[in-house]
Formats: sequence, structure tokens, C-alpha cells
Amino acid sequence: MNQNVGSMDKRARTLVGAVAGAASIATLAGAAPLPALAAPVLGVVALLMLATAAMNTCPVYSLLGVDTCPADAGRSV
Repeated sequence: MNQNVGSMDKRARTLVGAVAGAASIATLAGAAPLPALAAPVLGVVALLMLATAAMNTCPVYSLLGVDTCPADAGRSV
């Protein structure tokens, strides 16, 4: 897959993934005043964001034709 996630986008995805993961764990522990259904939803969001940041590839970006990588970045084909 082609890389389509740039460095700033990667940082934002990592931050959102970390916050969502922490909120999911806090909800499971009863420390956050969120409904019980929020924990698995936040957990999935966290995993998706962290995985797309780690792989530098977003399938939704591919479908929409979005690319936040610089043009001169080394891309895999």
C-alpha cells in the first residue's frame, strides 16, 4: 500500500489514539463518567488511529484520494 499519512497527520493520529485509549481504560476502571458502551468504542478508535499512524497508511484516505505525505517522501508501491 502507498503511504498517504504525513508526519503532522501521524502525530495527530498518535495523540488521538493515546487519548482515546486512556479514556477507554478510564471508563473500564470506572474513573471516567462515560457510559459502559464508550469503552469498547474508544478502544477500537484508539487501535485504528495508532495502527494507521504506525503504518503511515489510511484506507479511508486511499478511498477518498487524500494524501498528506510530502511529494518527495519515499513511497512503497
